[in-house]
Amino acid sequence: MEINLEYHYGQTPLDEEEKQGLLIASIATQGELDEFEQQNIEQSIQWLWMRPLKPETIFTEKFIREVHRKMYGQVWRWAGNFRKTNKNLGVDRWVISTELKVLLEDALFWVNNNSWPPDEMAVRFKHRLVSIRCFPNGNGRHSRLMADIIIEKIFKQPVFSWGASDLIQQTEPRTTYIKAVKTADAGDIQPLLSFARS
Repeated sequence: MEINLEYHYGQTPLDEEEKQGLLIASIATQGELDEFEQQNIEQSIQWLWMRPLKPETIFTEKFIREVHRKMYGQVWRWAGNFRKTNKNLGVDRWVISTELKVLLEDALFWVNNNSWPPDEMAVRFKHRLVSIRCFPNGNGRHSRLMADIIIEKIFKQPVFSWGASDLIQQTEPRTTYIKAVKTADAGDIQPLLSFARS
């Protein structure tokens, strides 16, 4: 069965080979896909919140991949695997591991040296991670969950609200979020920082 996917501005389209990685043959619509993904994500959050996590564990490629696999592994065969194609967004596929390694080393330095307030460290990490676009899809949700993990597990503070809205659908909060990400791309993290707690 061919799945008909709808993409909104700021989303990464899947290529045909990636679409073949769908593990649930009965999914036929974007709505059904969103529902299955959301169930998988909720299970991954339960798994995460039961684990004590230190910065040395969080800031590793293994953990970054494991979180994505837990979020999407019941829906997509490629969950937790770096993308093999270039996309409309993100770095060239050949430099994903290198860019991620630099980010993870930077983040450990930020935490160990209190480079910024906790919220800012988590949101800066989220922004750099989503800019790399490690995976075929789910990068926005993955990067937001990583920021939540950082703020809760490392800094023992409440997770972010991210506009208290579904940022998958084309809504006003999503438009505000995408605009804040683009502003961060240009060097100003403040709108994304504000949105994270809105």
